Amino acid sequence: MNEPAKSPLPLRRIQEVASDLGLSPDVLLPHGHYIAKIPVGELAARQNQPDGKLILVTAMTPTPQGEGKTTTTIGIADALRRLGHKTMFCLREPSLGPYFGIKGGGTGAGLAQVMPAEDINLHFVGDMYSVEKANNLLSAMLDNHLQHGNPLGIDPRRIVLRRVIDLNDRALRDIFIGLGGVKHGVPRRDGFNITPASEVMAILCLARDYTDLGERFGRMVVGFDSKGRPVQAGEIKAVGAMQVLMRDAIHPNLVQSMEGTPAFVHGGPFANIAQGTNTALATRLALKLADYVVTEAGFATELGAEKFFDIKCRASGLKPAAAVIVVTAKAVAYHGGSSPSGGLGNLAKHIENIRVFGLEPVVGINRFSNDSPADLKRIVDFCEKQGVDAAVADHYSRGGAGAVELAEAVVRCVARNRRRKFRFAYPLDWPIGRKIERVAKALYGADGVDYDRSAETDMDLLQRHGFDQLPICVAKTAMSLSDDASLRGRPKGFRLNVNELRLAAGAGFVVVICGNIVTMPGLPREPSAARIVVQPDGTATGLS
Repeated sequence: MNEPAKSPLPLRRIQEVASDLGLSPDVLLPHGHYIAKIPVGELAARQNQPDGKLILVTAMTPTPQGEGKTTTTIGIADALRRLGHKTMFCLREPSLGPYFGIKGGGTGAGLAQVMPAEDINLHFVGDMYSVEKANNLLSAMLDNHLQHGNPLGIDPRRIVLRRVIDLNDRALRDIFIGLGGVKHGVPRRDGFNITPASEVMAILCLARDYTDLGERFGRMVVGFDSKGRPVQAGEIKAVGAMQVLMRDAIHPNLVQSMEGTPAFVHGGPFANIAQGTNTALATRLALKLADYVVTEAGFATELGAEKFFDIKCRASGLKPAAAVIVVTAKAVAYHGGSSPSGGLGNLAKHIENIRVFGLEPVVGINRFSNDSPADLKRIVDFCEKQGVDAAVADHYSRGGAGAVELAEAVVRCVARNRRRKFRFAYPLDWPIGRKIERVAKALYGADGVDYDRSAETDMDLLQRHGFDQLPICVAKTAMSLSDDASLRGRPKGFRLNVNELRLAAGAGFVVVICGNIVTMPGLPREPSAARIVVQPDGTATGLS
């Protein structure tokens, strides 16, 4: 959660931040003094320029509180800039659901925050609402199609598109709509997802340009007809209107860290039901504007990093130069300490996972004030035995100055990885089942994969309609390498249980559901929203 902290430097006007990147003030689309959208055309204008070095920040299996990937991402970027490198970082846009729920904001913490944090955590520039409206317009046009004779023969029982809202509201998970008589629509079962779980959001974060955005919208499967044929959004004739609603949202959002390091905060897909990284457009543009670009992927290496590599990099042509695994002493203890099957065993598996993709990682130890020097040294010594560079970082308390040693290790890692060849975990022409088995065995350490009967039916349907050439996006618990959150450390002798396969044809992947994944969270007994008070002058207290 974000802690109150005073920026060590006054925030720079966004025109000055843009100037550092070689962007003319004339191209900016300002949203106040400290936020601006950068037209997507700036990427096309720089297509012949060389790319900078892309650094991914991932983590070991977390504790319920998380291990500070966002904070570490910002700290590394600030430290690289202190070392004289032209640097940017790229983050996802926070969701209001977690912000008003239990998790808090998504802008970092302490002296490693992206600013203006309160604005970014609240309404920001309206991208979330554009995604929400585009998704819900498609839903409205789909139900309107049913109302006016249903010429496509869509089976109302087999509609897979759900409406979305950017709040935690468990009462909307499963609802009935169209009640009240003939004039009020066709009655059917429906439900809401939280906006970051919308396929529209996943599409925004993978689209290459306006044209690709529209083509992906058109490929979205909204349901199936009475003969089992998939019906696409293009057949509902909603694509043009959806593109119009997303016309401004496609432009990356430029902001800065507390220390003035430029940042793109753009897009915000879930890290289990989708790919869990910022937009490819923002990352690609950042690589044209800076020598080093630091970004993060949700959860740990077997989830966020795997999807970053196998989905985002594959779709956008990105080639990472280094990967940082964020570790904390409390996570090592939480997962069983220093035994081979405990916390250090868990870390060893995540080191192995990065090597699956042909890269050598760096371990960044995010220090907390109550960490003992002995615990930190134990982690550093363990990494040394694994042949991995490790550094303790204190960016939370000291900003970029506290992450200089880690940033230097990252630069060394980039140099080492120049001699290595990045690779994907699996080729696209493998059958879906073989892709799932590869990820389960190589990245989770599973003995194999078991399928519910419904999952086998889903797989047959997808293969029959030619969707078996897509990458997979596994949705499972983030609290274990396995699909059982109670199995901490480095579990052995387990099998991955697949319950369901869901198609995201527009985004371009198949979602593999393992366990009870919730796409509409609920509020806790004591939500963060209950602590917020607005003062007479309009300032607010209690924002986390």
